[in-house]
Amino acid sequence: MGGQGGWAGSLLMLTEATTHGTLLGGRVSYRQFRDGYRTGIEPVLLAATVQARPGARVIEAGCGAGAGLLCLASRLPGVSGAGIEQDPATAALARRNLDENGLADWPVLVAGVEDPAIPMLVEAIPRFDHAIANPPWHRNTATMSPSPRRDLARRAPEGALAGWTASLVRLLRDGGTLTMILPSALHARATASMTACGLGTIRLLPLWPLSGKPARIVLVQGTVGGHGDGVVLPGLVLHRPGGGYTDAAEAILRSGEALPMDLSA
Repeated sequence: MGGQGGWAGSLLMLTEATTHGTLLGGRVSYRQFRDGYRTGIEPVLLAATVQARPGARVIEAGCGAGAGLLCLASRLPGVSGAGIEQDPATAALARRNLDENGLADWPVLVAGVEDPAIPMLVEAIPRFDHAIANPPWHRNTATMSPSPRRDLARRAPEGALAGWTASLVRLLRDGGTLTMILPSALHARATASMTACGLGTIRLLPLWPLSGKPARIVLVQGTVGGHGDGVVLPGLVLHRPGGGYTDAAEAILRSGEALPMDLSA
């Protein structure tokens, strides 16, 4: 994988202002655009769900500037990763971030997740062990953002969730996992899309904003060919009543600990 065709490289020039910060308590160097879409905690949480041995291969769909991939590499240094990003400038920034963190061999494909050319690549490469994604979830009829990049990351046409699921499942090996982070209102639709694509053993992990409050965001994971029962996991409380992250959330967001999507932890 990499180098040719749609893979983002040094020929894509970055002309917009960026800010330079860190992830995982300073362990990861990270640049993002000053204006438009800004990275939240979602990619960090997504990366924390991946449980993989050295040599495993992970792909992130809609990888943005690469936050999820960078956190994944920091947590699991023996894995290899790749990204898919539709916006060329954002893909170029992801390429820069990966290079600056010693991940020059992790490719970024400039394409829409549902591009029919993406599954065709599987014919020439090994399938992935895990896929992670934070899909755009606002309906296409929702108010357009004044930032084209933010709008691309937020709004999607009807049926996009099913399309993303189908496209990513084609990239996974038997027994591989697909994990998405979504608004809680979409968990039933995500489960139905995964089941229709042959994913089983569906796991749902709620992200509670405060203890006792309804979850606004959930993680949904399915396994290719899985036959186990679906399960709703205890979930993660993100914030303390007085402000700030809980100790459990801090351990994931700052210290790089795992967020297992099973009942064994």
